Amino acid sequence: MSGWNRRAFLGAATLVALQAAVAGGGAVLGKLDPRDAPSPRRRKLMREVAEHVIPTTGTPGAGVVGAGDFVLVALAHGLSGTRKPPAADPSFAPHLRPDGSLDHAAWLEVRLGAKWLALPPARRHEALAALDAAAYKGEPAAAPWRAIKGLILTGYYTSEIGGSKELNYELVPGRFDPKVPVTPETRAYSSDWTAVDFG
Repeated sequence: MSGWNRRAFLGAATLVALQAAVAGGGAVLGKLDPRDAPSPRRRKLMREVAEHVIPTTGTPGAGVVGAGDFVLVALAHGLSGTRKPPAADPSFAPHLRPDGSLDHAAWLEVRLGAKWLALPPARRHEALAALDAAAYKGEPAAAPWRAIKGLILTGYYTSEIGGSKELNYELVPGRFDPKVPVTPETRAYSSDWTAVDFG
């Protein structure tokens, strides 16, 4: 095993595990109601969008860990109120399901445009940043993005990579430290739910 070190071996093992996880996501998507089952193009779009929201850095990004597939399943099941009728906006009409709820994935695909996947990464990022800014300024036509982004974050930080590699994880704190030095490198704890808004 010359040329292999512990870090390289763990990295290769992680890639194998990630590929298995993504295939599992595909199996779950296959069990959805055919009306909610995404096309391969839509899966790719959501994977790329997730990767732009949380890109790969020292740890794999949201697209790599399968957060895009999580979002598609969550949307199909109405997580975060995504199966409720949206606010009245004529731009949503083409993307409404028979039950009156918004098909967020279809809306995002049209909102970003047919050529978004073919754009260079910097241009894709600009388009998503503009959509993000519009949604958080309160523009009603961009409001569905907030639900999609929230589900990307949920999917990522509840994945094994997001919860135990990107965040620190300590199941039972061993001691109380009243003064913990916080630096730019300090990561939040995935087992600390004190900052979660349950309302």
